[in-house]
Amino acid sequence: MGKKESEVSAMEIDDPKSESSDQILPRFSINVLQLMKSSQAQHGLRHGDYARYRRYCSARLRRLYKSLKFTHGRGKYTRRAILESTVTDVRFLHVVFYMAERAWSHAMEKRQLPDGPNARQRIYLVGRLRKAVKWASLFSSLCSIKTDSRTSLEAEAYASYMKGTLLFEQDQNWETGLACFKNARAVYEELGKYGDLENQVLCRERVEELEPSIRYCLHKIGKSNLQTSELLQIGEMEGPALDLFKAKIEAAMEEARSQQAASLTEFNWLGYRFPVSNPKSRVSILKAQELEKELQGPTAESLPAEKKLTIFDKLFTAYHDARNTIRSDLVSAGNAESVKDDLNGLDKAVGAVLGQRTIERNQLLVKIAKSKLNRKRDDKSEKVTRPEELVRLYDLLLQNVADLSDLISSGRDRKPEEIAFEEECQRKSLAFRAERCFYLAKSYSLAGKRAEAFALYSRARSLAEDALNKFQSIAKKDEGIQELKTLIKECRANSCIEHATGIMEEERVPENLSNRISTISLNDTAAQVEEKYLLDKLDVYESAVGDSNTKTAPKIERFPPAFQSIPRNPIVLDLAYHCIDFPDIENRMKKKGGGFMSRINLWGTKS
Repeated sequence: MGKKESEVSAMEIDDPKSESSDQILPRFSINVLQLMKSSQAQHGLRHGDYARYRRYCSARLRRLYKSLKFTHGRGKYTRRAILESTVTDVRFLHVVFYMAERAWSHAMEKRQLPDGPNARQRIYLVGRLRKAVKWASLFSSLCSIKTDSRTSLEAEAYASYMKGTLLFEQDQNWETGLACFKNARAVYEELGKYGDLENQVLCRERVEELEPSIRYCLHKIGKSNLQTSELLQIGEMEGPALDLFKAKIEAAMEEARSQQAASLTEFNWLGYRFPVSNPKSRVSILKAQELEKELQGPTAESLPAEKKLTIFDKLFTAYHDARNTIRSDLVSAGNAESVKDDLNGLDKAVGAVLGQRTIERNQLLVKIAKSKLNRKRDDKSEKVTRPEELVRLYDLLLQNVADLSDLISSGRDRKPEEIAFEEECQRKSLAFRAERCFYLAKSYSLAGKRAEAFALYSRARSLAEDALNKFQSIAKKDEGIQELKTLIKECRANSCIEHATGIMEEERVPENLSNRISTISLNDTAAQVEEKYLLDKLDVYESAVGDSNTKTAPKIERFPPAFQSIPRNPIVLDLAYHCIDFPDIENRMKKKGGGFMSRINLWGTKS
């Protein structure tokens, strides 16, 4: 036996804590899915911030290395491998897990670049995903030895998901990727049948997140007849596991738009045809037109308001991108007048369409605000719409209509379509003014200003009647006619209510005034009864810090002090003073003394 072996055996004999070779080591337990979900939700992925989550993983790894004393040297960096024999603490498994998460989040951060990853960045992205697969596979193999069966299953599902994600990004081996996603889904479906309620909910959510990737793999293999619209609906789901799927769908849609944009050579607006030569402008305009179809299609009525607002935001982004490209082309056009005229006309047309969609979005916001104004609150935490908010929204609408009208009327020779559109803007402006005046009257009514509210209701009724006459003068029936008729009725009803309420309040003024005067007192006894002060109860054994059930601070003395009634000094009028004849006391007054100097002064005055 060698020297080192004898020393080791001696240490094992002397050490009372040494374990026998046949003793079963305890197995660790990690809720992998819950650890992953909580880390991602609390550190950036709730808002899709992969850079923040990557920084968190790096910081978490530093803390784990330091707590485990598993650092990699002070000089040259030499990574210490984590083997089966190394895992003597559950934190070693956490190190491997967060290494995989850091590599995955770095890859997803590159995927979310504004213009998408270029060729070099995509090579780096795939490399980071390979690192994530490597660490996830190591995590699965270590968990199969060092942890219980449930943790081992979760780690296997995690590794399968990482491998499927890598193949998904590489656009190859769709059968293998499908098998990986299906394996992960089967594990989570089985684990979702056991455990507490929170774990079951997490497993079901994970199964739903994996389902779109499985369906897309089936679509690529050719075993599914999914349409493009169905893929887009799947892509509307939320979750970090679906971000790569969404990026893939968006890339495919961009490619399809680029191919379709070749046929988009002109942009039509109010009888004008403007050529679109830049491919970027074509793609942006085509994307905006697809979003417009979603808002104006047969299924638009069934869309929730939040979904419509999201579509409007995407539509505005597309049109703004198109205008930025057009203005860049204007700068580089040089002295080519014909090209500049076409680009200026295209910019004006796109701006006008953008103004129309802005008006539609603000009208949707008005509709949402009106529903909250008239609806009774079932939940106390629900925000109540005030009339002032509707006044602000109608101010925005009036400004939008004015900007659109100025844009249309800026041309010299106008077509009949432009004249008709400008008249429509004027009618909308008049209707918006009537609505704004109505809700302004409501705000005055809530403030108790009856005279102002009555005058504003009457003004709103007059504006609504003028707008109704203009709407009825056109042959085309518009849904705004019914809204204006309803507004006129509400104005008339509310003006009558304000008139009657104002008269009743005026009649009650003397009675209320007399009641208030009769209760006036110099000593505010009601306040004294309700409030207790420390100086008023010095003879009572009570805590000086006040009652423990109240949140207010203890009060020592009244400040400012209360008024006290005190007796007034008597008023004395001296009426006899001017009727008394006082004696002459000239003989008692001291005479002015005379000397040598006084005689000289007297002689000087006489001379």
